[in-house]
Amino acid sequence: MDAQREMKVKNPWHRPAIIIIAVFITLGIIMMVTIGVVQNKPPHQKYKYGIVLDAGSSHTSVYIYQWPAEKENNTGMVEQRTACPVKGKGISSYSDKPTLAGESLKECMDQAREVIPVHRHHETPVYLGATAGMRLLKMENDSASEEVLKSVEQFLQTYPFSYQGARIITGQEEGAFGWITVNYLNDNFRRASGTIGALDLGGASTQITFVTKEAVESPENAIDFRLYGNNYHLYTHSFLCYGKDQVLKLSLSQNIPTLNEKPDIIILQSPCFHQGYTVTKTLQSVFNSPCVVDLNLPQKNITLVGTGDWEGCREEVMKVFQKSQCNYSTCSFNGVFQPPVQGSFGAFSAFYFVMNFLDLTNHALPKAKEILASYCGTSWNTIKKNNTKVKEKYLAEYCFSGTYILTLLEHGYNFTSNNWENIHFIKQIGHSDAGWTLGYMLNLTNMIPAEAPDTPLLPHGGYVTFMVLLSLIILFLCLIAYKCFRRPAGLGQRDAI
Repeated sequence: MDAQREMKVKNPWHRPAIIIIAVFITLGIIMMVTIGVVQNKPPHQKYKYGIVLDAGSSHTSVYIYQWPAEKENNTGMVEQRTACPVKGKGISSYSDKPTLAGESLKECMDQAREVIPVHRHHETPVYLGATAGMRLLKMENDSASEEVLKSVEQFLQTYPFSYQGARIITGQEEGAFGWITVNYLNDNFRRASGTIGALDLGGASTQITFVTKEAVESPENAIDFRLYGNNYHLYTHSFLCYGKDQVLKLSLSQNIPTLNEKPDIIILQSPCFHQGYTVTKTLQSVFNSPCVVDLNLPQKNITLVGTGDWEGCREEVMKVFQKSQCNYSTCSFNGVFQPPVQGSFGAFSAFYFVMNFLDLTNHALPKAKEILASYCGTSWNTIKKNNTKVKEKYLAEYCFSGTYILTLLEHGYNFTSNNWENIHFIKQIGHSDAGWTLGYMLNLTNMIPAEAPDTPLLPHGGYVTFMVLLSLIILFLCLIAYKCFRRPAGLGQRDAI
């Protein structure tokens, strides 16, 4: 009896009870860790918003961006909520009636008021950036450009948002902010894989921006950023008057001295338009731009007649690029310094829309030329028949625009067949449009930190996994400890005997 009593004192717990208790302890630890981590994870349903108006030469677009309110200073968090194309032409077209410039934004701004929650209205910044169309208007009529900006400023201030200004941005800013956008959306600022260059094409200007290891010989083409703890030395340049709309006027104007004039009408044959295409306009409506030399043209009409010859079109387009003079080690065109293109490039805006329509986005340079030559040689009636949903004005200009893009990239920016595959024609990255507007907002709101923010040792998912595995290991060790250190039940009985 004494031996059995002694055995019970030394070994009061039975094995099943210890296992059950250990299991409950471990499950309790797992539940505590999981609930604690999930409970402290910031909710993602709360967003802040920003609005940027891209006042381009041919049209205006209103972009709404959103980001989790709890994570304002981490790259990769801002995304496009929606984009609204403003009906009508760009704000620079309202130079004669500037009050209409602000009113033209009403439909899209009303949409922004509906999309953004009411309690966020007062803290939502609104920016308007005007690009090459307004740069040209300022060159032509400074007071008119001021009146247009005043009109949009007064109109935007009638909304309950936090108005932050309307201004004409420089070509260098447009290129640099486009570069920020494409690299931000690709999360390149936090990865060691490097950045990509940016190629932007609008109606009145074109921009090229990329990181270069070489010295930028012209200070006006150099810009430096420190983003997320890294320094970036950029080459950037904007060619005013070399957007697809203005360069068409520039190209056509070069044929004026050789025109076959008649008493009341001027005939201009162009290889950049399809055979069978004809259109009559006033001479002034075709050449009413600061990009075209004032030729004191008479008040006559001009009839444009297409001949559909891609080789001839390319020869005409080549005339707008001056390549003979360069005072630097290397140039792009018109005597502008440019180091050799390096790395991959994202080509967006009109680069994408034109090349996508022509189905040239995924072809090598020789094949792209072959396809474009066939397209330009197609009759105007066939082109119209195959593209009934496209406005004739835009449809008629695709041959010229495609030829200009290929010539600009190859003959202007010095891309070759060897690095043509490094150009990626893009419309969006994720759900956000490629362009300068996101980079513009990120820069003005300081949402990309100069230094890399502190990050936790493990990502959230990795932390939860680690804690669960650690809890299971603790359970396993408890079982091992029990087996190793418990007193065998039969030992006391043998000692008693």
